[in-house]
Amino acid sequence: MTTSTAFDIRRIGGRIGAEIHGPDLTADLDPAVVSEIGSALLEHKALVFRGQRLDDAGQLRFASLFGALTTAHPTVPSVEGRPQILPVDGDEGIRANHWHTDVTFVRTPPKVSTLRGIVIPPYGGNTLIANSAAAYRDLPGPLRDLADKLWAVHTNDHDYAAPRSEKAAEHRRRFVSRTYRTAHPVVRVHPETGERGLFIGGFAQSLVGFSASDSRDLLRLLQSYVTRPENIVRVAWAPGDLVLFDNRVTQHYAPDDYGDLPRLLHRVTVAGDVPAGVDGTLSHVIEGDSASHYTPTAA
Repeated sequence: MTTSTAFDIRRIGGRIGAEIHGPDLTADLDPAVVSEIGSALLEHKALVFRGQRLDDAGQLRFASLFGALTTAHPTVPSVEGRPQILPVDGDEGIRANHWHTDVTFVRTPPKVSTLRGIVIPPYGGNTLIANSAAAYRDLPGPLRDLADKLWAVHTNDHDYAAPRSEKAAEHRRRFVSRTYRTAHPVVRVHPETGERGLFIGGFAQSLVGFSASDSRDLLRLLQSYVTRPENIVRVAWAPGDLVLFDNRVTQHYAPDDYGDLPRLLHRVTVAGDVPAGVDGTLSHVIEGDSASHYTPTAA
């Protein structure tokens, strides 16, 4: 455990993850505390705040401390009356049981994501979060050199597994109601730390200049470094918990291991910038629009 002047930081993973003890997120936080939380986020990539019992307004207030908020999602409806909150509802077929970084199919994916536990099953329903910068550092030198030069096309319209219910099918139809395809560098340079991380995940469907078969093989190889056990932290939820993670340098996965039990989280995301590759080249839209209806920082 390391100690901050404002709160305790207790690491929960060797390469990613820490619990933050001390701040009451229902109260107005001093700017110095917010700055320390931001610094801890850059170091640990994912922060867990236990038992905070925030309501929707409190989650919005806390997330906004880290920048302008996006609307809930480019295509999926928000919580009624809360246009910036996405319900992650297992009963509605919203089960993100694949490794991904949030909304990478647009040009400006979110900078930061917050998830708040509302209804938690008695078993299962955890969230796994992976450190993609550690994964990049793990790459053998020749593979790292190759990855530095690669670009991937991310899309929301790819080969999904067959939905297991009509609710899941309806969610899928909404999700792909507008098609987005965006080219991002496979290696993204973090705009604050300068770290290089593998910017791929489930929405990365092909590599520019490669066949579909070669793309799958290369992406699978690179992704295997992200999901090594040493690069992952597992968050076991309790109602009232809040998780804050850096969407620029992580992936996450919610195993679908809780059967027909209810599970409900609320997600609020902070607007991000345009990813830059090792040579400074910026991501660009291939299909769709700039998603200005989704994030105020789209350009």
